[in-house]
Amino acid sequence: MTDVLLRGGLPWRPGPPAAQGPAAPAAQQRRPPATPEPGAPADILVRDGRIDRIAPGIEAPPDALVIDVAGQLVLPGLVEAHCHLDKTLHGGPWVPHSADDTLAGRIGNDMGRRAELGVPSVARIGALLEQMSAAGTTHVRTHTDIDPAVGLRGVEAVREAAAGSPVDVRQVAFPQHGVLTNPGTAELLEAALKSGVEAVGGLDPAGIDRDPVRHLDLIFGLAGSYGTHLDLHLHDGGSLGGWELELIIERTRALGLGGRVAVSHAYALGQLDEAYQDRLIQGFAEAGVAVVTAAVYSFPVPPIKRMRAAGVTVACGHDGIRDLWGPYGSGDMLERAMHVAYRSTFRRDEDIELALEAATHGGARALGLEGYGLAPGNRADLVVVPAGGPAEAVVVHPARTLVMKDGVVLHN
Repeated sequence: MTDVLLRGGLPWRPGPPAAQGPAAPAAQQRRPPATPEPGAPADILVRDGRIDRIAPGIEAPPDALVIDVAGQLVLPGLVEAHCHLDKTLHGGPWVPHSADDTLAGRIGNDMGRRAELGVPSVARIGALLEQMSAAGTTHVRTHTDIDPAVGLRGVEAVREAAAGSPVDVRQVAFPQHGVLTNPGTAELLEAALKSGVEAVGGLDPAGIDRDPVRHLDLIFGLAGSYGTHLDLHLHDGGSLGGWELELIIERTRALGLGGRVAVSHAYALGQLDEAYQDRLIQGFAEAGVAVVTAAVYSFPVPPIKRMRAAGVTVACGHDGIRDLWGPYGSGDMLERAMHVAYRSTFRRDEDIELALEAATHGGARALGLEGYGLAPGNRADLVVVPAGGPAEAVVVHPARTLVMKDGVVLHN
């Protein structure tokens, strides 16, 4: 493998939050020793797929590929922590949106039209992964529909498309249409985990399945038995959603699953009073429960700034990308970070940077990625953008000038 030297870039490392719990290990927060201060120009030497050195004035090894990135921001590979690759219509003809604005209406539209439109499609999934890669995404966690009508076809389609992509793809076995209310789904979730799917999902234990205790016992039991991650969609709002979040915290603690549990959307967090929010936030930090937001439409966004100050892992993703649930989504995680910052009313640079952290290090923590970040010894997953700092990269989300995966230059 050819050595690569990036000359004169601005390596970005997020500042350490006030981390307390297992959700944000200190080893992933501190700047590694013997590396330049954040924001200072430096060269990055890549060797054998990993970062070898970060320092000013590195002498280029013989036959190294030298790329001038002077004055440009160098980021670790972007992490898409919540999407639905199996549902995408990307790469096909435009399909006008046909669902109403209710959750039940979108679920029904999805079930009713996916066969007509050939969902899931390996070609469309592959086209979307290609676009994500060009935009600098190196890791994806996707929630793949599991139900008796589709079986494991979505899992197989995503695997086939991912096999031809440089993007690392991890799947969540997702019961989009309920578990308890959709007989046969629980058995298929277990079959998906047996086949190697990396995480088990859930959906509104009260609002959809009408039995939070049984629903959570089932999916937490699967995660514990198979040693997987768990990522639960929670749209239920208000005090009902808050109570379900308490149940999730309790089970995470009881089963010792800290660092392996995430709640996606968590709309209730954006609706509760601050005292209740703070109790839940502290519970997340102590138990090691991550929160993943997509900041979609006008749905509530969790209080990211206060969660990070408490040490809670916060990640982000697109949710749907041009599918039967909605026509929006580009696959560009810097653009998605901009939506997260905007919906959070972030204006100061240090606050906007939290959205970038969610699209990089936060996602890496939520997925349990090892060897991630701009430090010697870590995987050389790098993205270069023509920006002078992280806030500018988020707000402008300019075209990527270089994307590298495991030391291989994919786009330049």
